[in-house]
Amino acid sequence: MIVIADTTPLISLMKIGRLELLEILFGKVLIPEAVHQELVVNPLFEKETREINECEFIHVVSAIDERAVTLLRKATGLDSGESAAIVLTDEQQADLLLMDEVKGRNIARQMGIRIMGTIGILMIALEKGKMNYQEIAWSIDQLKDAGRHIKKELYDELMREAEKFR
Repeated sequence: MIVIADTTPLISLMKIGRLELLEILFGKVLIPEAVHQELVVNPLFEKETREINECEFIHVVSAIDERAVTLLRKATGLDSGESAAIVLTDEQQADLLLMDEVKGRNIARQMGIRIMGTIGILMIALEKGKMNYQEIAWSIDQLKDAGRHIKKELYDELMREAEKFR
């Protein structure tokens, strides 16, 4: 299975200390260089930079059609990381794109790309027994406290699923 990740799901999983879920659920995860730069450029996030750079299951792909990225970015208003993630997903004919931003998800869907966000990752982790109800509830609280917007419908669906495993 080929999985490409945009920046936000990676940041969200780091905020809850569960980046390893990606390896457990998907094995290897590819990220374009633009996403890598978004993750490591801020000197205030030294710990997170180290975590990403030392992560053996996240592989940075630098060979990507930059012209396509630029065209997509200009045509849609997406940022470089989102545009690069979508282009890389298309180039690799990836099975899944991990992305949270609504605009990027909508554009990727229009291109026929299968998408999953942070909540979807948590749902799969729950279903596969890699997280329990308490861990899910704590994770959602942490994400909300960190300023992550979670649609009420997604939150409710996740918590209904989590109740089944309580």
